[in-house]
Amino acid sequence: MSNKPKLEGILKAHISLSGVAERTPTSFNLNFSDRYESKVYFKREDLQVVRSYKLRGAYNKVSSLSDKEKEHGIVCASAGNHAQGVAYSCKKLGIKGTVFMPSVTPKQKINQVRMFGKDMVDIVLTGDTFDDAYTEARAFEDKHGATFVHPFDDTKIIEGQGTVALEIVTDIDQQIDYLFVPIGGGGLASGLITAFKQLSPDTKIIGLEPEGAPAMKRSIEEGKNVTLDEIDTFVDGAAVRAVGKLPLEICKDGLDEIKLVPEGKICTTILQLYNQEAIVVEPAGALSLAALDFYKDEIKGKTVVCIVSGSNNDITRTEEIKERSLLYEGVKHYFMVRFPQRVGALKEFVSDVLGPEDDIVHFEYSKKHNRENGPVFIGVELHDKESLNTLFENMTKNNFPYEYLNEKPDLLQYLI
Repeated sequence: MSNKPKLEGILKAHISLSGVAERTPTSFNLNFSDRYESKVYFKREDLQVVRSYKLRGAYNKVSSLSDKEKEHGIVCASAGNHAQGVAYSCKKLGIKGTVFMPSVTPKQKINQVRMFGKDMVDIVLTGDTFDDAYTEARAFEDKHGATFVHPFDDTKIIEGQGTVALEIVTDIDQQIDYLFVPIGGGGLASGLITAFKQLSPDTKIIGLEPEGAPAMKRSIEEGKNVTLDEIDTFVDGAAVRAVGKLPLEICKDGLDEIKLVPEGKICTTILQLYNQEAIVVEPAGALSLAALDFYKDEIKGKTVVCIVSGSNNDITRTEEIKERSLLYEGVKHYFMVRFPQRVGALKEFVSDVLGPEDDIVHFEYSKKHNRENGPVFIGVELHDKESLNTLFENMTKNNFPYEYLNEKPDLLQYLI
């Protein structure tokens, strides 16, 4: 492809970004290195000016526009991080911008866009996904003649993101065996591939997608750009229905493998990073680290770099993150239980069904007259996941008929 990004373009982007983007550290992490018996480095893009790598591509693109293009203004669509990079660029370069974001975008990211863009940026919230916002932004482009700044399907964007690779290979003075990179639309992965294939060609590049939004994996498998009908938008920085055409061309040949990471596993990693490392990351920022468990045998004794892509997490999501983590780890379980409508039934359930260290964390019950049994929606947190079969056995043995709701996620999401 004639417009394919090049290492020369990444080097030029590096110069363009001087004094704008932070040169983030590539930090050796002792805990993760000990856990996986390898040398694990974090590329800390969560410490970037806008708390994600997205500033690199956005500024590289916006600063390259002609005076006429700048005069007509720019427009973009984003789930949050690209919007912040564009907003920062608009304010710094004095260009008017309009940012379309999904209505479900965390408030923290919306407020950050306002903070970075000030009076140079208008925010429009629309639809439920990035793709909804994208459609509206392209309509705005046609109507007003603004330049659309794509979050990932653009050579200048990809070359800007590729500057991450220049810093990594400069910081680590040894062979990098594995590079783990999160994938949303594919811009970051494409920039890293472009640089690494020339600067460190023996490095295995592993792309990570959230299990609920496998657009790149599906597209590579089917040999065409696939648009997913439904996605889980929880990992908002990496959940898209379709990847970019240019990133797909680069990733299908440049990635050594793509791994899908369960959202619950990502949540567990977010909590681990906060509790053990004092690092706050958004779901997409934890993708690369969450994947290490799936490669623990392969990476033993190797040098590994994980891209920590962003830290724009909304504190109001903490309870959901904890909930998803506990469900994934197999220690939190929900049931619809038919309780005998007699005095002492709950006491019997606690003493004869639950283990001594198990806990009831959710309980909804309304007494039904003229019935022998009443439905109870109950949540139980186990001391360890191995106790689940014992819980099943105890409910059956003590005549508490139940329906296990963890196996019915569509129903469960409406109840909790």
